[in-house]
Amino acid sequence: MFAFRKRVPDPMDYNLVVVVAYFAFMILIGVLFQRMASRSASDYFRGGGKMLWWMVGASAFMTQFSAWTFTGAAGKAYTDGLVVTAVFVGNCVGYLAAWKWFAARMRQIRVDTPTEAIRRRFGGVNEQFFTWAIIPLSILNAGVWLNGLALFVSAVLGFDLVPTIYATGIAVLLVSLISGAWGVVASDFVQALVVAVVSVACAIVALVVVGGPGPMMANYPGGFLVGPNMNYPLLIAGSFLFFFVKQIQSINNLQDSYRFLNAKDSAQASKGALFALVLMIVGAMIWFVPPWVAASMIPNAGAVHAELGSKSADAVYLVFAEKYMPLGTVGLLMAGLFAATMSSMDSALNRNAGIFVRSFYAPVLRRNAEPSERELLRAGQAVSIVNGLLILLMAQFFSSLTELSLFDLMMNVSTLAQSPILVPLFFGMFIRRTPVWAPWATVVFGLVVSLLLVKVWTPEAIGRWFDVTWTKREASELSVMSNIAAHLFLTGGFFCLTTLFYRRKDNATQAATDGFFADLERPELTDARPTESDIQQRHKLGLIVTAAGAGLLLMLAIPNPLWGRLLFLGCAASVTLIGVLLLRSARVR
Repeated sequence: MFAFRKRVPDPMDYNLVVVVAYFAFMILIGVLFQRMASRSASDYFRGGGKMLWWMVGASAFMTQFSAWTFTGAAGKAYTDGLVVTAVFVGNCVGYLAAWKWFAARMRQIRVDTPTEAIRRRFGGVNEQFFTWAIIPLSILNAGVWLNGLALFVSAVLGFDLVPTIYATGIAVLLVSLISGAWGVVASDFVQALVVAVVSVACAIVALVVVGGPGPMMANYPGGFLVGPNMNYPLLIAGSFLFFFVKQIQSINNLQDSYRFLNAKDSAQASKGALFALVLMIVGAMIWFVPPWVAASMIPNAGAVHAELGSKSADAVYLVFAEKYMPLGTVGLLMAGLFAATMSSMDSALNRNAGIFVRSFYAPVLRRNAEPSERELLRAGQAVSIVNGLLILLMAQFFSSLTELSLFDLMMNVSTLAQSPILVPLFFGMFIRRTPVWAPWATVVFGLVVSLLLVKVWTPEAIGRWFDVTWTKREASELSVMSNIAAHLFLTGGFFCLTTLFYRRKDNATQAATDGFFADLERPELTDARPTESDIQQRHKLGLIVTAAGAGLLLMLAIPNPLWGRLLFLGCAASVTLIGVLLLRSARVR
């Protein structure tokens, strides 16, 4: 058993140093990749389609990762047990589908942005429709992510809320602005390492503390497999099944799989999806070990941080780290939270810049001229600044709300609007004979379905139909299932039915659609020999990762017991080894 540390007067100083060092490191990544992103607009928006599989895979993995994993998901693991893994197992199924089919074909569309792919598949009208659907929703979502993170960090660590919002937002903006897709994807790779280090270290200590997986499951209150307040286990089975379907659709569509556009070729895109799959499989097994252990070892963990109010259970990961982990780990955990949020935000900034420039600025605002690559690059940077400022203002606005009704309303609008948007962008990859109006009409129909889910097909209403009273947890599971099923069968069914109105001779975009599907099945292949770009990626990331390992090594100076220092030594050695291997691979020609 560990001889756990005694409290020191102000342990937060060490954590603050770790967080500040992390921010500086992220900005350094942007500086190092600045030159690679400044050669052309394509380099800025998608790395010129030159990225290797391990960068693409790490970025794709981080796209499905968020601060919610360490907060809300950890809270659900603490209260509900194993069922929290449903969404992450669903992610695994989604990446499996990407590896086997979707990732390579997304790369083979041969475009720089998601909306360009939409134009090739559905025509210019739908390109504009989805452009102005995607950008505002992503700004809203990013504002919500940033506010949620800042609220958590400020409440737990005592930082002021607004400065936390601006410090995080500006750091993200700088990385995206300076280095475009190269910096975004490189930072995602490093952030994946941060997440891995935090997760593995906490899981190892948690299993040692509880005595292994067996006692962890046996001592979990309320039953580990099903959890408490669940009278209908069939709902859990249904949640798992529907989450598989949902995540296949969420990961593999013309909007959210844009990261595969960055890959060097079809094979690298598929390898990237496989790498993301492996990361997700490992992650799904270790992320929730600490909150599961906390449920049996710290009965009041969900109430320790009462300053979070009704969200206090979201801090159980933090509570575990405070009680059992060495000094400095909370700083690493906060860095992991920042990493998860920043990876989603910088990806959104870079994607929105590409969408605006390629789908509106060039074809609409500059349709009578031929803008140079430099002009498109500068336009993309300007859009990144505007988007970043809007996200900051949105997050600050949310922080000023004393009544959460408007916040909840905007969250509902965002959530319920996203599901309809994904339907045509997923089904359109397989169903060819659709009229031009089918995509936007499907979204409109899907919004009606979403409204019915809120107003009519509620868990309470379903309970009245079957004379059943649901627990809060059962109602939550049923609500998720209803949402997924409704959009799968009703919204998806509507899109399929539009094929009845298809007339090839009346389809003005048919030539582009034919070209889209032809390219979809035509592999994009490159020379297997390393290029100069390949070597630069390996060298730069090797230096960055090695430096990260050195930074972790400095944590040995924190006054911890021997086991704590050995834990940090193991983390530093693992990260440094990856950096050294990357540097060695850069020397192979």
